[in-house]
Amino acid sequence: MKTTQLLIPTQKEAPNDAKIISHQLMVRAGLISKLASGLYSYLPMGVRVLKKVESI
Repeated sequence: MKTTQLLIPTQKEAPNDAKIISHQLMVRAGLISKLASGLYSYLPMGVRVLKKVESI
């Protein structure tokens, strides 16, 4: 599968509501997305990263 077909919505600027550096980086990299206040969802690339970390 081509990388252009994957759901990786990257951003160039950090979101205004993100105060923590790791949160800003994960949102910018397209690993998580905000659904509501305090509620986040892992995007497909974030799930892949999470599974690789769990396997260590």
